[in-house]
Amino acid sequence: MNHLPELHGERLWLREMRATDLAPFERIHTHRVLTRYLGIDRMDARQAQDAFAQCLAQPYTHPRRRHTLAVCAPGDTTMVGTMALLVEEYGRNAMLTGLVLLPDAPVRGHGHEAGRLLMAYGFGRLGLHRIWAGHRVDHVRMREVMLAAGLRPEATLRELFHTQGAWHDVTTYAALAHEWIPQASRAERAVLNGGEALVHA
Repeated sequence: MNHLPELHGERLWLREMRATDLAPFERIHTHRVLTRYLGIDRMDARQAQDAFAQCLAQPYTHPRRRHTLAVCAPGDTTMVGTMALLVEEYGRNAMLTGLVLLPDAPVRGHGHEAGRLLMAYGFGRLGLHRIWAGHRVDHVRMREVMLAAGLRPEATLRELFHTQGAWHDVTTYAALAHEWIPQASRAERAVLNGGEALVHA
């Protein structure tokens, strides 16, 4: 199996999906507003259940390319969002994607930390060199999330994906291991070095 360890930050933590996460996963992927800016269309209940089953199967694939994790609040195992890392088949690159937090999530406003924990895992355990991410150009609030995660603006990819009956341009960002690692937080350094949890002083 290729299970990820728990990735603990200061304001949230990430873990592998569990069978008990179906309800929040389905709530996210069938929600008209929460799926508005995703690179996939809103699903019906059956499609969400099929997608969830694929997430549960990810740790059993070899090599594992997709890491879709549950976002949780500190001290709570309840899934309140999702975040994913997609490892590309060439080079040492990966893409951050699928950041969604439920409207009532206690970690709202700290989504960038989910990205940073996955970047620490990617640059550390996976030995990646470059991690990139993107957002629809009309999703302007995501710029500050990308910058807070330590990603730098790169380019605009025209009409990259088609959802809701239209093609969408995407603004991309990226971080390189040798530039990102020196500014990692204490919790992120624990992940980089193979640790799982943040030890509070």
